[in-house]
Amino acid sequence: MSTLLLFLPPRTRLRALGRAAPAAADLTRAGAPREYDWALTPDGRQVSSEGRSLATGLPAADSVIALVAESDISWRCVDLPRAGRQMRAALAGKLEELVLDDPELLHFALEPDAVGGDTAWVAITSRAWLAEHLAHLDAAHVFVDRVAPLSWPDELPRGHFFEANGPGEDGVALRWSHSDGVATLPLQGGLARQFFPPGLVHAAQWTATPGIATTAERWLGTTVSVQTPAQRALAVIDNAWNLRQFDLAPRARGVRALRLVSRALMRKPWQPARYGLAALLVVQLIGLNLWAWHQNRELAARRTAITATLTGAFPQVRAILDAPVQMQKQLDLLRASAGSVGEQDLEALLGAAATAWPSDRPPAEALAFEPGRLTVSAQGWSQPQVDNFRTQLQSDGWRLDASEGKLTVSRASAQGGR
Repeated sequence: MSTLLLFLPPRTRLRALGRAAPAAADLTRAGAPREYDWALTPDGRQVSSEGRSLATGLPAADSVIALVAESDISWRCVDLPRAGRQMRAALAGKLEELVLDDPELLHFALEPDAVGGDTAWVAITSRAWLAEHLAHLDAAHVFVDRVAPLSWPDELPRGHFFEANGPGEDGVALRWSHSDGVATLPLQGGLARQFFPPGLVHAAQWTATPGIATTAERWLGTTVSVQTPAQRALAVIDNAWNLRQFDLAPRARGVRALRLVSRALMRKPWQPARYGLAALLVVQLIGLNLWAWHQNRELAARRTAITATLTGAFPQVRAILDAPVQMQKQLDLLRASAGSVGEQDLEALLGAAATAWPSDRPPAEALAFEPGRLTVSAQGWSQPQVDNFRTQLQSDGWRLDASEGKLTVSRASAQGGR
């Protein structure tokens, strides 16, 4: 399943002399296009292409993950209140004294699987800034499935060296994430070195962007793995962090909802379930074919047995078209030639009707016969008389149909097979 990794541009930061770079929103209002860096991976392991495009020119993918710049996220570890649906408001009240901005201007996201009463990490970023980017992408029909951080608190300590302001050691910074939080440390001076004793250096996982790998190794005193921003971003695919929570949670209906569900099922955690479902379908298909083959063999064997019975009892029959019908016809011919009365003959039907005829009814004024069916007039019959006549016939294995002033007698087995 292909995934588009979309790097959201960092928010504006104050520079020297109190001047700031123009914000993305200012560029948009001024008519300048808003562009996004992106990386496309077909399998979540390798980057097939990357570039920078307008929102309307982004490549298509099965899933879209927006990545928030590390400078735009702060982290707080708190005891979550048991607030249920009011968790967002409860978090705002709990973090009010721990954040610099008004909590109503901030967006909160809980760590995966966290519930009320747990001690959990909370990611904090600007609500208006993130909502604006999501709305802009949504208007361009780029539907963001997940918003993820590039680093997060984790049991495995990780350090990533990157260029903070420009080339050279003075512009190198370290993004450090571990079980106690996430921080960005400048490499100038000796303060940062005090945080990394030799034991921690060897236990952690270290990476650096290509341009500063040598500088990072010289500062750290050990080797580091070289990763481009796109390669580093691949780690978020298998990570469960998602900042699209509370009022920024995706709202999908109809076809888009089905598409989101299908995308979720195609992700790696569902891979065993997909394999199991595919195996089950294959087994079911094989089983149905074997059962159909078995049933066809049994049906063919029964047809062969019936045909053999017909040809054995009546050798004069050469062409076998419908063995049961042909056998019944031959039996009727034998019975007729022997002078015997069959169940479909007039004598048998008259005998059955006479046996069950109500004692308070006179003889039938008119009757009609066709093979297997005897019809008499029901004029003057009351409903109790008809019901009694039917009951008497049914006890002997006959059937009575009453309709339109007529009573029709027939053999029950023959009528059921019609």
